[in-house]
Amino acid sequence: MDCLFCRIAAKELESETVYESDAVVGFRDINPAAPVHVLVVPRDHVESVAELTRAHGEVLGEMFEAIATLARDAGLDGGYRVVTNVGPDAGQSVGHLHFHLIGGRSMTWPPG
Repeated sequence: MDCLFCRIAAKELESETVYESDAVVGFRDINPAAPVHVLVVPRDHVESVAELTRAHGEVLGEMFEAIATLARDAGLDGGYRVVTNVGPDAGQSVGHLHFHLIGGRSMTWPPG
């Protein structure tokens, strides 16, 4: 498999990593949409939310714990957005589950 995010998680490709555990990696987006824009991914390959089952519960909990820690560490006390895209029509450009932590600026609703 030649998955970009699997390769980043395995440290085969460089990234600006800001969070690491045995199961989860967080790294800065190369095309940030805000002053803080971090991608949080599981090390194990999961294509998207559409593939999730109850068996993924522990890693999802760890991903959201990482998001909360990163937001706190970045001083995003005024709020932040957590986004995931599922499929090309929604804008998913890498076929590996990832959550965008976006903050550090005011955001509008609805997005995109």
